[in-house]
Amino acid sequence: MSKILEKNRKEERRRIRNRATIFGTATKPRLSVFRSNLYTYAQLIDDNAGKTIVSASTKELAKAKKGKKTDQAKELGALLAEKAIKLDIKEAVFNKGPYLYHGRVKALADGAREAGIKI
Repeated sequence: MSKILEKNRKEERRRIRNRATIFGTATKPRLSVFRSNLYTYAQLIDDNAGKTIVSASTKELAKAKKGKKTDQAKELGALLAEKAIKLDIKEAVFNKGPYLYHGRVKALADGAREAGIKI
């Protein structure tokens, strides 16, 4: 099996294993994180209704091309928390997906916590 296919298979297994125990509701949605090479995306998802409540990405930030990606992720967490607080969402369940809780993923969670979301 090629290295790319093996990597994708392992990532999918981690994603499924991680997602098996995490479930979001309307009052305590799931904060899902996706990292690409350039941008970071985050969503608050209500799994009961199967809908995204709030979403944000580093593309939305005014200075998306400036600074380190971890700094941008921290700002993204704060932006997502501000949007959530406007909708009276104060708690969330963190879903890191297949990623390690390190770097951009950790910075996003820290930014959301500092802005007022309880994770």
